[in-house]
Amino acid sequence: MLTRKQHELLLFIQRRLEESGISPSFEEMKEALDLKSKSGVHRLISALEERGFIRRLPNRARALEILRQPDDVSGNARPAPSNVVEMPKAKAPAPAPANDVIEIPLHGRIAAGMPIEALEDSQTLPVPAALLGSGEHYALEVSGDSMVEAGIFDGDFALVRKTDVARDGEIIVALVRGEEATLKYLHREGSMVRLDPANSAYEPQVYAANEVQVQGRLAGLLRRYH
Repeated sequence: MLTRKQHELLLFIQRRLEESGISPSFEEMKEALDLKSKSGVHRLISALEERGFIRRLPNRARALEILRQPDDVSGNARPAPSNVVEMPKAKAPAPAPANDVIEIPLHGRIAAGMPIEALEDSQTLPVPAALLGSGEHYALEVSGDSMVEAGIFDGDFALVRKTDVARDGEIIVALVRGEEATLKYLHREGSMVRLDPANSAYEPQVYAANEVQVQGRLAGLLRRYH
């Protein structure tokens, strides 16, 4: 049997997983249960874990999994309203937490300097799902230093949302003349397209609009520390 607070927390976690696929933060749990500190949340989480109601997914921040539902609440606690306490006998499995790791295609290297050929291959890159939004994504390894002032460094992995449209000022993957790809800020100037670096040591690249094809917008970065 669970205390009222343990029961409320379990239902709150389940509700958030069903709505968004992301476990609530300790701050969100503290506010939802009207607790004075996060230490109270830690105690409740530990109690639920010890009783086999939840488990923490290893090596994934903020990732919790609901294992089972309570039958009732302990007798010395006030029961929650019936529309909250009663759980359906059969329910669809909760979505996997968005903190899970997923595999996305890794399409070679992309220039953050002068354009180089974008390689196509069958490799994949494991990425925390929380870094990605909706839509189809792929990754490119960054080569060069022309985007360092935007926080994009040589060896980073650019996480790209696949699209053929973009707004001025967005960082895009641009396919130039059908054979070279580069990561740059997009700016349109009449019938021309200007691809701007984020490094004062580099000059903008200007092409006719029909020479540049948008292949994606930058959605995030993944960096490995050696």
